[in-house]
Amino acid sequence: MKTDIEIANGTKLKPIEAVAASLGIAPGELYRYGEYMAKVAPKSGGGGKVILVTAINPTPAGEGKTTVSIGLADALSLAGHKTALALREPSLGPVFGIKGGAAGGGYSQIAPMEDINLHFTGDMHAVTAANNLLSAMTDNHIYWGNKLKIRRVEWRRCLDVNDRALRNIVAGLGFCAREDSFDITAASEVMAVLCLAADQADLKKRLGDIIAGFDFDDKPVFARDLKADEAMAVLLKDAIKPNLVQTLGGTAAFVHGGPFANIAHGCNSVIATRTAMRYADYVVTEAGFGADLGAEKFIDIKCRAAGIAPSAAVIVATVRALKSSGGKKSELTERDDAALKRGIANLEKHIENITGVFNLPCAVAINRFESDSDAELQIIKDACAAKGVKAVAADIWARGGAGGAELAATVAELTRNKSKLKFAYELADTVEQKIEKTAVRIYGAAGVKFEPKAVKSLERIKKLGADGLPVCVAKTQYSLSDNAALTGRPSDFTVTVRDVQLRSGAGFTVAVCGDILLMPGLSAVPNAEKMTINGGTITGLF
Repeated sequence: MKTDIEIANGTKLKPIEAVAASLGIAPGELYRYGEYMAKVAPKSGGGGKVILVTAINPTPAGEGKTTVSIGLADALSLAGHKTALALREPSLGPVFGIKGGAAGGGYSQIAPMEDINLHFTGDMHAVTAANNLLSAMTDNHIYWGNKLKIRRVEWRRCLDVNDRALRNIVAGLGFCAREDSFDITAASEVMAVLCLAADQADLKKRLGDIIAGFDFDDKPVFARDLKADEAMAVLLKDAIKPNLVQTLGGTAAFVHGGPFANIAHGCNSVIATRTAMRYADYVVTEAGFGADLGAEKFIDIKCRAAGIAPSAAVIVATVRALKSSGGKKSELTERDDAALKRGIANLEKHIENITGVFNLPCAVAINRFESDSDAELQIIKDACAAKGVKAVAADIWARGGAGGAELAATVAELTRNKSKLKFAYELADTVEQKIEKTAVRIYGAAGVKFEPKAVKSLERIKKLGADGLPVCVAKTQYSLSDNAALTGRPSDFTVTVRDVQLRSGAGFTVAVCGDILLMPGLSAVPNAEKMTINGGTITGLF
């Protein structure tokens, strides 16, 4: 085994065998991708405590949820706890778009950052290929006589790049011309299937349950009818195995699956979480965007599918982001207690959801910046205390795990509480009731409006007997509502449902709300324009 190597900031990376050994993973359980990345044989049956990290609604100022997740895991490791991270893989869409890399920041990062943010172990490409293979086999079946009498193709191709030109296209010219569109890979049903599958057998069943289209009798045509399910599983044979890397603090990190939380269910894979639970006493995992999206879907979709329950939750907030949520849009480093207090209303709603709706013990992590004053931090702490929740300032960007010692101690204490996880709705509810309960209880909406297309879709879902599935709401991440302009804690708003789509393979329905799109576009100045490579050195990626 090679000795540890030192990277640019003076932190030493360990060979992946050493990282695996820290959890008790044998060398024979590893499938190495170079010196510092590996896939791991999936495991289950562990009793590690899951800590769910979520956040307030994101703002342009940013919250640093991934950074806090990494720093918390390192802090727990420094405190002597056997700890692992369970995170999602970055999508190339945001990496080259507006967001940049998604491997944390400062001294709270996972590494090797360039590889993780780019092609990693090829999982994203495998998902894209499996998705598009089903498209190719569907169109090929139609071309060669259409024995299954497919009248309407529902399955869409995908790509792991933001490309607005692919939102509306014409496909099949020459034999089955139709209007069509692409989804981004992170929003594809194959990604959701990969992340919710329990094992390879379950993966194949879910792939077979995917609806490719409908025949002339309006009956579904499944991937298994096209004999595509086994071939799709073949393409995913390595992608199903969780990836193992490390934090800059040396904590093991399982990074696997990458669904977005605003248009998909926003959690890493069930397989990776269970594998981490098998090897670690504490598993720090993250759900995308605010608690109204990622955390709600983690609980109502993933926990139901996997039979797991978090032992505690952490809500990440920053002084700057709370001021932005309170209406201050510039000079966020300047003191503005009025804007801060207005913005805290958003944090308070998320606390109410985690503790009141889902019945989870909760702490607030204030991701501290140099410009934050003690007085501002105290305002947040006092507001959280009034809700019965402890808020802790964490300086993990600059200090890594050492800056999260108090947060780690607070969270470890919370996990000792025994509480029964509750859900936002019951599976026995109708699809309309599930959407309405999510909107009213989680978002604070006055009600829900279903547009005609959504009403027709709901009728079809009921005819198919699929109304017992959980609901994945696709909406803006920037507001508790479906309108990005309504920041803070809006009230008296109505959530508009444009369509309801059945994802029979993934095992949920998708309520498409507001103006959310399943294929993002690039910004006026995408992050890709800032990137360079000279020799082996990449700049502008993060």
